[in-house]
Amino acid sequence: MEPILNFKSRTVVMPSSNIDTDQIIPARFLTTTTRDGLGKSLFADWRYDASGQPVPGFVLNRPEARDCAILVAGRNIGCGSSREHAPWAMVDYGFRAVISTEIADIFRNNSLKNGLLPVVVDDATHAWLLANPGAEVSIDLETCTLTLPDGRSVEFPLESFARYCLMNGVDELGFLLSRLDQIENYERTHGK
Repeated sequence: MEPILNFKSRTVVMPSSNIDTDQIIPARFLTTTTRDGLGKSLFADWRYDASGQPVPGFVLNRPEARDCAILVAGRNIGCGSSREHAPWAMVDYGFRAVISTEIADIFRNNSLKNGLLPVVVDDATHAWLLANPGAEVSIDLETCTLTLPDGRSVEFPLESFARYCLMNGVDELGFLLSRLDQIENYERTHGK
């Protein structure tokens, strides 16, 4: 995973509420065990028509969405079934963060474990972001703040271990492997 410390990006806005994981990455794309290439299937049923051609009006198909690393979604994004493929697809597409007033628990946990930062903000900040698609905002993981174009900073909650892993570009297994010497030493000194 790529470490996340701080970054600036324009936003893509999808104001729909209750965007579930099957809408994020339809079940027919869950046959892979790798992340590579899943970005092209992100929101596939909304992005492409029945013949596989891009739907011109869909937000991710618009030129202004290109290179945006932050998705602002309506309330309760990531609800539905548990699937790591959903954050995998978002990260492979190029998103580094998703912002909403409510992010479903399993999706939030899967995102944190796979390099996608879930940012929960208050209603007023969310309303501003929804009303200003393409706004350039900054996210600072060290201070857990989102800074709007007018300079206003909004704090967001993030558990310290998840924050550590994101800032260091490691998942839980990577964290454990980085402590392998300590684990092996403990095993030797506290053996049977």
